[in-house]
Amino acid sequence: MSRLERVVVVGAGLAGLRAAERLRELGFNGELMIVGSEATPPYHRPALSKQLLTGAMKPADLMLPAYREIGAKWRLSTPAAYLVPQKRVVRLPGGEDVQYDGLVIATGMEARRIAGVPYHDPRVLGLRTMQDALAIERAVSAGRGPIAIIGGGFTGCEIACSLRHLNREVTIIGRGPNLLGNVLGPQLGNWMTEMHRNHHVDLAMETSVRHWVPRPDGIELHLSDGTYMLASCAIVAAGTVPATSWLRGSGLPLDDGVVCEPTCHVVGAEDVVAAGDVAQWPNLRFDDKPRRIEHWLNAVEMGRAAAESLLAGRAAARPFTPMPRFWTEQFGVRIQAAGVPKMGTETISLGTPAEGNGTVVGYVKEGRLMGVIGLDSPGAVLTWTETVMRHNPAPGERPVPVDPRPIPAEAMAARQPNRARATGRHSLPTQRDLHKVDRPAQRANPVRSPQFAPAY
Repeated sequence: MSRLERVVVVGAGLAGLRAAERLRELGFNGELMIVGSEATPPYHRPALSKQLLTGAMKPADLMLPAYREIGAKWRLSTPAAYLVPQKRVVRLPGGEDVQYDGLVIATGMEARRIAGVPYHDPRVLGLRTMQDALAIERAVSAGRGPIAIIGGGFTGCEIACSLRHLNREVTIIGRGPNLLGNVLGPQLGNWMTEMHRNHHVDLAMETSVRHWVPRPDGIELHLSDGTYMLASCAIVAAGTVPATSWLRGSGLPLDDGVVCEPTCHVVGAEDVVAAGDVAQWPNLRFDDKPRRIEHWLNAVEMGRAAAESLLAGRAAARPFTPMPRFWTEQFGVRIQAAGVPKMGTETISLGTPAEGNGTVVGYVKEGRLMGVIGLDSPGAVLTWTETVMRHNPAPGERPVPVDPRPIPAEAMAARQPNRARATGRHSLPTQRDLHKVDRPAQRANPVRSPQFAPAY
């Protein structure tokens, strides 16, 4: 079926595994090698900050099935050192060269390193791998004092929820005015901040750590607002960066990830595709600007799509045009998102016509619904996701008719500038507080409601 005889997958995480599985499903029977930097076989990464940290799951429970069933040669604990695309060679540690006919780059992300942080201290930890999570578990068990979390994004907030579940004192130190505000926007970000406070998470917002002072009984953190705290351990959750250091000097285009064409082929490279968090590509469903998506479901879908494109070849490959979607849970509240909310220039309250006290916020650009985020509103989010898909059809996709007024007039009246910075204390808007809107009309041939997946 394929002109390829040997495919090398660099990255033994979810995207790499799904790419390898798809190669076999499509009939590739050549040599398949999977190179991974971690010693652990592929596992369910979203559980690291939740079930593994709380003890609800053990490491063995996180292992992904089909690890041994794809006829691949696994090289774990073997980070790729260098790429020579002109010779079709991946260099491994020690100078070993591995030839390939086709290459899948799926190296994912690595923790952002912050200057001045004493990473050598065992009480200062990060969370990216299973070994990181187990180290946090040991550090948390070793001390009974407060725990500091540096970073108010998804990972930091999920860790805080897990530690509060264990009845530990937690302080989140964040640079922004609210938690998750850069993802959810100011309205929902302020509500998330209030929810964490209500669950006794101490918050030090709009501040940062100026000095780290190791003490026998913990780590003393001096903050930029003039205060300080003594923590039994500190967890740095200050974001991630694409794992592309091994590609420097290769000639591949690197710009906050590996730059790809709409088909997942790496720009300017023959028989090389990329998938998952490390890949930046234009989703033509929305526009032609390359973006990265750091979520579990994208790793699954893009891994499979990259394998299809690699076998098809650049000329015959189809653009990868998914509907991005994910969910996370914070203190029992389900947060779901679909589309690309950051593309919106305005936010509107869409409400939840069929469900209790949740809320749905829409992100609009020039009359198009670019994305939605909902709190405890799964049915409403799925319905509005169909509208996002209708407003943003993929190239060649048969358009589904939309109303002349794509967003209900009542919802349009509830517009709020997306850049407005909300301040003060906020409660979750209820059905009574929102502008009442109708569900999008049911179509004779409705768009299939996509499934949601946990945040990566």
